[in-house]
Amino acid sequence: MEAFVLGCGGMMPLPYRHLTSVLLRRDGDLFLFDCGEGTQVSLKRLNLKWKKINAIFISHTHADHVTGLPGIMMLSAQVDRTEPLYIYGPPKVCEYVESSRKVLDMYINYPVVIKEITAPCVVHEGDGFYIRAFPLQHTKTCVGYTLEELDRPGEFNPERALELGVPKGPLWGKLQKGECVLSETGNEVKPLDVMGQKRSGRKFSFVTDTQYLPTIAKEVQGSDLLICEGMFSDDCEEQAREKKHMTARQAATIARDANVAKMAMIHYSPRYTDRDLDTLLKQAREVYPSALLTKDRMIFDIPYVD
Repeated sequence: MEAFVLGCGGMMPLPYRHLTSVLLRRDGDLFLFDCGEGTQVSLKRLNLKWKKINAIFISHTHADHVTGLPGIMMLSAQVDRTEPLYIYGPPKVCEYVESSRKVLDMYINYPVVIKEITAPCVVHEGDGFYIRAFPLQHTKTCVGYTLEELDRPGEFNPERALELGVPKGPLWGKLQKGECVLSETGNEVKPLDVMGQKRSGRKFSFVTDTQYLPTIAKEVQGSDLLICEGMFSDDCEEQAREKKHMTARQAATIARDANVAKMAMIHYSPRYTDRDLDTLLKQAREVYPSALLTKDRMIFDIPYVD
């Protein structure tokens, strides 16, 4: 699983910073989280196969999170696509998409399925994983998302299977699928006899825009990668509170309390140049020492722990 930062900016695009968007690739599936202005540019520069985007998850309908969506939809119509494109988001996302289609007279040659959601809920499921939305607190209805994989079976022990009289072949496959089999001597062999302990899956979390809430840490608990808004420095804490955003220190507090493996900040205020972002990083690392800054087209690998 890999996460591609397509844009890390907030409020307005800058020459070196597109607006917020993250693409997650998992076993051939592509999931887009927010779709700010400049999303297509980064997709092209990273040479990603945007044609296979399965679903788009919108946090809220402020312009800096959705202005790239009409372009992505029209781009997807330039190929022979038959699979539906799923778009999830809080109320108003359907109105935004449908009005854009009408006003821009979009040519769309594939099914578009729009689902407005009320968090918390599971919004999307697939083979071995699910994506869940949870409530944030911003100036309009906003949600965060987690993609969490189900536990994987433990490792198969071929030597133990042979000891129990199960020859190599189809019976090994049945045991790995959780089925009981009979040995060569007629004894029942259970999966637990030859399988190790279950292994955990991976977890990815996406949080923006919101004021600090202690409940966020519970939602993103144990994430292998948390992409989290860190919009302001400490001296702008009052402004962050008024606009219902977070400081870098508050983002780091969530990462620490959630015991995440890696946290990378996103959605910076345009007041900060790339050099100024070091201030945000320094303040975050005072709470969560391994905090990182995202930059456009940065790639994060999310491997299995075991």
